[in-house]
Amino acid sequence: MSKYDTKRITSIGGSALIEGIMMRGPQKTTVAVRTGDEEIYTEDLEFVGLTQKYKIFRVPFIRGLGGLIDSMRLSYKALMLSADKAIESVPEEEEEPSKLEKWIDEKLGDKFMKILMALAAVLGVGLAILLFFVAPSAIFDLTNYISPQFHDSWLARSIIEGIMRIALFLVYIVVVSQMSDMKRVFMYHGAEHKTIFCYENELPLTVENVRKQRRFHPRCGTSFMVIMIIVGIIIGLFIHIANPFLRSAVKILLLPISCGVGYELIKLCGRHDNKLTRIIAAPGLWAQRITTREPDDKMIEVAIKAMESVIPENGEDLVTK
Repeated sequence: MSKYDTKRITSIGGSALIEGIMMRGPQKTTVAVRTGDEEIYTEDLEFVGLTQKYKIFRVPFIRGLGGLIDSMRLSYKALMLSADKAIESVPEEEEEPSKLEKWIDEKLGDKFMKILMALAAVLGVGLAILLFFVAPSAIFDLTNYISPQFHDSWLARSIIEGIMRIALFLVYIVVVSQMSDMKRVFMYHGAEHKTIFCYENELPLTVENVRKQRRFHPRCGTSFMVIMIIVGIIIGLFIHIANPFLRSAVKILLLPISCGVGYELIKLCGRHDNKLTRIIAAPGLWAQRITTREPDDKMIEVAIKAMESVIPENGEDLVTK
């Protein structure tokens, strides 16, 4: 029996937020945020996803794209809520606001944080494209000055670019994990996984029971990202375009394929435990050693609060193995 085998499997998933956790069940989605030493704020989010609106996004290999878009939209909404509540819980310092702060408050008010988050999202996407698509292709082109024959090999190009993409992804999350705020987010990430494992092992959701669980889960978003990168490497074998910008553009256009295949593989790993699924899941589980940390009891309490809110009474979240 695998160490990741559980008594049951749930479709409930979640994500770590700023001082909180979002849990998404089949009937509702709940955000729980720590707002005080003994206070946890909870709120149910209203959300209608693409998979609910359009039947095409329930079709295998297409549902992955719909799920990714829904996940990004919902995560952004939950993150905004957690940021607002986390800021509200911090005591305000009594000092005169600057002229810039007064101008922002007068002109934008509560919209400022939303604008700032939207700008950060746009810059983040731009940086991701530059870092994970354009840079590996441009760097590989430098090998033309060392070995033209090696540079002309499409197999070598795809493999080297893929290795660089994985390396850049790992370096990026290692650097991010050193930030104090992100360390806490990664601790909440660990609390989310442990709580889901506790529920899947049919144990009462208590701090003591959750604390004993593993923090690496085969159906994690980190695993999904790693699998998408690996699938992208395989797809890159068939893209015979040398120009780094055009090659990157084609790869971006083919992302729905990577997403669709990655989604089906992550679902396969979640439902079945055998030698093949363990090999597929292994890289993502290794990466989770960076993106998850052991949580403290206060974080576990938040995860339990969010989890209890989304568990349906009729068991419709349970998946047949």
